[in-house]
Amino acid sequence: MTTEDVARIAGVSQSTVSRVLNNYPYIKKNTRDKVLAVIEELGFTRDEVARSLVEKRTTSIGLILGSISNPFFAETAEVIIQRAQELKYDVIVYNTGHKDKNLEQAINLLIGKRVEGIIITSVSKNYTEKIQKLHENGFPILLYNSFLDIKNVNFIVMDNRKGAKLAVQHLIELGHKKIAKISGPSKYLATYERTVGYKEELRANGYKIDENLIFNSEYSYDKIYTFAKKLLKKKDRPTAIIAASDQMALAVLDAASSLNLKIPDDLSVVGFDNIRLAANEFIGLTTISQQMDKMSLTALEKLIYLIENKETASSSIQVFLKPEIIVRKTTGPAPIND
Repeated sequence: MTTEDVARIAGVSQSTVSRVLNNYPYIKKNTRDKVLAVIEELGFTRDEVARSLVEKRTTSIGLILGSISNPFFAETAEVIIQRAQELKYDVIVYNTGHKDKNLEQAINLLIGKRVEGIIITSVSKNYTEKIQKLHENGFPILLYNSFLDIKNVNFIVMDNRKGAKLAVQHLIELGHKKIAKISGPSKYLATYERTVGYKEELRANGYKIDENLIFNSEYSYDKIYTFAKKLLKKKDRPTAIIAASDQMALAVLDAASSLNLKIPDDLSVVGFDNIRLAANEFIGLTTISQQMDKMSLTALEKLIYLIENKETASSSIQVFLKPEIIVRKTTGPAPIND
């Protein structure tokens, strides 16, 4: 009597049988009851079946990050890994450096290691077909802090458009009229949505869109620093800048400091993410919170649900988290001469 026999008769996978025996969470009650009923029907005890566990199962998952140097990814990875360990899962981490070729390599390597599911951040539109194919083949895959325009794709993401609007609203209420936007590549839909939200809110308040105030390029601290410094040297410089991440906001703060601009008297800065460093009393960065811990835990728990219920899970998992603006020291009233 092996788990293969139980799985065949119960109509589930061997990994599901083993997790029922190990009392793993997130298994549907009817699936658990069905497996236990088969064991009892065949006249075996749970311990006898447990001893027959084969080595085909890995109880490991993959976690593909955009850039481990970005505190957002490092902090969310820490939450995912810790919770996964509590649930007896191993996590194999890959860092893509936001490069598509590295993403494909990471996915192929993880599948080669027979992980039972993958969590991915920062998936570009270039990989729509790849992700869709994996999903259609029934492989448990879930995106967080990212999404794709694919039918039934699984993702956990903040309402990025709404988050950008909150940032613009806050600055307009402070009297700012010239607001710049530091973004990332538009191939990432989350980044694209933040830019759309920024433009929509400006238009809704009667402001014209100045494309010269928008940075749409690769994630590079040096390039953002250079762009911000060039922008802030202008006579008609912006009095506020919204960055697409807290890490980008720090580059803006560095650029402003190099020009002896005072924050927030001369320039207001808003970030995105609410990383731990943002709350540092010497920085006090105003930012849009993505509910990072909730996003991380939800991503892991939903992926495990997909793994445990691979045979019965039919509907896609799509979660939009509500953004929240955290007002700190880097934003203030627009300069009087604005």
